[in-house]
Amino acid sequence: MFLKHEQKVWKMEEKEKLEEKKPLLRLNEAVPDFEAVTTHGKIKLSDFKGKWVILFSHPADFTPVCTTEFVAFAKINGELVKRNVQLIGLSIDSVYSHIAWIRKIKEKFGITIPFPVIADLDMKVANLFGMIHPGESTTAAVRCVFVIDPEMKLRAMIYYPLNAGRNMQEILRLIDALQTADKHKVATPANWRPGDDVIVPPPATQKAAEIRLQEGYECVDWFLCKKKLPT
Repeated sequence: MFLKHEQKVWKMEEKEKLEEKKPLLRLNEAVPDFEAVTTHGKIKLSDFKGKWVILFSHPADFTPVCTTEFVAFAKINGELVKRNVQLIGLSIDSVYSHIAWIRKIKEKFGITIPFPVIADLDMKVANLFGMIHPGESTTAAVRCVFVIDPEMKLRAMIYYPLNAGRNMQEILRLIDALQTADKHKVATPANWRPGDDVIVPPPATQKAAEIRLQEGYECVDWFLCKKKLPT
């Protein structure tokens, strides 16, 4: 009975320590830099300044859902490169485990993993980015996606549980939406895809609102107007 109580107290203390380590990452603020060992050697996040970065975590090597995700990430890597995006993977496994798993993926699927995978055995990066969610696991990262812009600012975050794989087309769509919004100073509506109309920023003054409907946009009302982008 005493042993069970001690184990419960220890688990609570470990959970509290993890909560203390988990930082509060905010959109449009700079992300913390780090140095890490990867399957491509040592890297720093800041090495990729000037590029968009997708930093993503997976729970463990040699697991079924993660294997399907790595195959899928590898398949969209070419499209991401066209968009000036660098993929970086991570799990709380050794670099040797990563190498063996990547070799197995090549053997079984004929797919080469072209991006670095961080070996985060000490959970340094996982704790820095809040990838450990004790309600899911205290020893494995959940399926996080962090989209970081060329100025090293966090632009989007997505979290998936251990038992649900990610949708690669949504990740591509998100990159397209962010880059389109930045380039053209617009917003993108629900279910937007490249080529669809975009949303014009709403008027910020009463006078601007009064003339918005006469500016040639496709409007539902003064606060919701769309336009086509040049092809």
